[in-house]
Amino acid sequence: MTSKSAAAAARATVYGYPRQGGGRELKKAIEGYWKGRVDADALRATAAELRRTNWRQLAEAGIHEVPTGDFSYYDHVLDTSVMVGAIPGRHRAAVEADALDGYFAMARGTQDVAPLEMTKWFDTNYHYLVPELGPDTVFTADSAKQVAELREALDLGLAARPVLVGPVTYLLLAKPAPGVAADFDPLTLLDRLLPVYAEVLSDLRAAGAEWVQLDEPALVQDRTPAELNAATRAYRDLGALTDRPKVLVASYFDRLGDALPVLAKAPVEGLALDFTEAAAANLDALAAVGGLPGKRLIAGVVNGRNIWVNDLTKSLATLGTLLGLADRVDVAASCSLLHVPLDATAERDIEPQILRWLAFARQKTAEIVTLAKGLAQGTGSITGELAANRAALASRANSPITRDPAVRTRVGAVTDADARRSQPYGERAAAQRAHLGLPLLPTTTIGSFPQTAELRVARADLRAGRIDTAGYEERIKAEIQEVISFQEKTGLDVLVHGEAERNDMVQYFAEQLTGYLATQHGWVQSYGTRYVRPPILAGDISRPEPMTVRWTTYAQSLTRRPVKGMLTGPVTMLAWSFVRDDQPLGDTARQVALALRDEVNDLETAGTSVIQVDEPALRETLPLRAADRPGYLAWATEAFRLTTAGVRPDTQIHTHMCYAEFGDIVQAIDDLDADVISLEAARSHMQVARELAAHGYPREAGPGVYDIHSPRVPSADEAAALLRKGLEAIPAERLWVNPDCGLKTRGWPETRASLDNLVAAAHAVRAELPTAD
Repeated sequence: MTSKSAAAAARATVYGYPRQGGGRELKKAIEGYWKGRVDADALRATAAELRRTNWRQLAEAGIHEVPTGDFSYYDHVLDTSVMVGAIPGRHRAAVEADALDGYFAMARGTQDVAPLEMTKWFDTNYHYLVPELGPDTVFTADSAKQVAELREALDLGLAARPVLVGPVTYLLLAKPAPGVAADFDPLTLLDRLLPVYAEVLSDLRAAGAEWVQLDEPALVQDRTPAELNAATRAYRDLGALTDRPKVLVASYFDRLGDALPVLAKAPVEGLALDFTEAAAANLDALAAVGGLPGKRLIAGVVNGRNIWVNDLTKSLATLGTLLGLADRVDVAASCSLLHVPLDATAERDIEPQILRWLAFARQKTAEIVTLAKGLAQGTGSITGELAANRAALASRANSPITRDPAVRTRVGAVTDADARRSQPYGERAAAQRAHLGLPLLPTTTIGSFPQTAELRVARADLRAGRIDTAGYEERIKAEIQEVISFQEKTGLDVLVHGEAERNDMVQYFAEQLTGYLATQHGWVQSYGTRYVRPPILAGDISRPEPMTVRWTTYAQSLTRRPVKGMLTGPVTMLAWSFVRDDQPLGDTARQVALALRDEVNDLETAGTSVIQVDEPALRETLPLRAADRPGYLAWATEAFRLTTAGVRPDTQIHTHMCYAEFGDIVQAIDDLDADVISLEAARSHMQVARELAAHGYPREAGPGVYDIHSPRVPSADEAAALLRKGLEAIPAERLWVNPDCGLKTRGWPETRASLDNLVAAAHAVRAELPTAD
């Protein structure tokens, strides 16, 4: 096919779409079901209506082929585990008794049964549930969900393409099941898994699927020859099937590298590639293998992970280059639009000038359709859209909002000494022990306490003007008093004020820093029914006035025990925001770090002796390719130290991380030079403690003994058992006792019971120590 005919065939599509609905209807229905207020039929009806609404919006916008199967009650990787029958043994009875309740038991656990481990989806803030596999795993096909959702879309008269997690990525994301040897490689199960995928593909073809998309984002990471060989075998075998739809293999988030020739040569009908940040690398690699003759290429030229308007002229140039490299070129976002909010036009509080710069899922869909039209019919067919796009890009580039000379001067004056503590850790530790007087195995929490309905109502009343600021602050004071009183009665050693005043650990700070924009409706799924509103980092960052000092010092006035000051670190402030794309991330990180440094210093001046700067996103933002990691880790760890290095030796600096593969960044954790780090460890059975020990980590650590992402209450014996595991790797004088993460999403009854058990476990294990009194 010539380039001209390839352009004429151009169509618009997407890989996935936000699930929650404009009013977060899915979240409300699921949580209502958990609480018994919504029955299963009503929940399913809500979900079906949301799917229909999404598909109709996409079709009406001009999307030619809508995705199915991307919708999920909790997580699409968990859906894949159900599809292939990989149900952990401890959950089988629940799944057999009631499929929906069993599904949620795998996601959230029950009082008697632990959930699946949860971790980050590549370098995004989306969390997936980790498949648990072993040599005895038996896969069985269950395509009911995928077939039903395809038929729903076809019944609406739409062209639809089922989207599934590919078999290679699924196995590469999996871990050995509990009790299975740690060196077991789930990829050895590939030959056992492929017949199940073959059966699912056959079922989807019978249901009317012309194409099926198999997502293989794991192939953009560095892969061994054995792993690339597994991908070759997988798509050789699936491609050889006769009873199947056409197969489109999709990869995104980075360049494919050595995996691109594997997929280009595979006997499948199409590839979908990321041509945004990885544009040049994937373009060159595609040309080097001779393109995709006879195949369909879906070009992801609209960034599916940020919220800035696309440069349509630049994307059209990329698409034009691709025309000669495939039989047919279609247009899409770089990945699922799951990672962006639904609709920018819902934002009434953002200035119209700035709103022009933003593109959420619905606006990105329009960009995709415009690009497909321009590719198929020529730029003359989209002159109005191109002119408006150029004006929006120029407006942002020339806006004074984006540049603050004072901030840039301060960043330029930073020296290496600004990012170093005045004394080495050993000397600091001695000063801190003398100053704080804590026992062995000191107990604390990560920061937040339950955000009750009363707190949310008070915040809404303040926004609506139903109460004044003074009334709201009295409510916050009462909550802090309750939190401090509870912690003292429970016996915790280092207290927190509970963060009652904070709506979100990033948004709260963003609303008080210059350069950030806050949204009202920009919800994005983090995990399950947990949605966040990432702020938008639009300009240079500074801190006009203290942000946390007032409430921290008020909490400290209520107790003689140390109260931690709580801040969100610079990397997480970037990772959980939509960051600007017009300067290097390291430059932005230094701006945020200097603003937070002012806050840290003010907290210390106000008498705060323990300050926690959370960096849960340090691992999440780690580049997917090893070659790109040293540069990132250099500026990321420098930014943390720049935030924290200005304090006295006897001020104890904590940090916190959760739900990530910490083994990949142990050296970076060391390089932060924090005095204490708390990490998620309960679901992974203290794996991180062993990783820290293997590295020779020299400072204090608190691997979590209470999984707060499950409603179950761990017993004191269970917490003590985990604590003893921690002691096998970390000596008692350097081991802390704490939950995995903040308690914001938990209820008070389970929080009270769990923390009582946590403290009881610490006392019991403390009594077992040779050095105990």
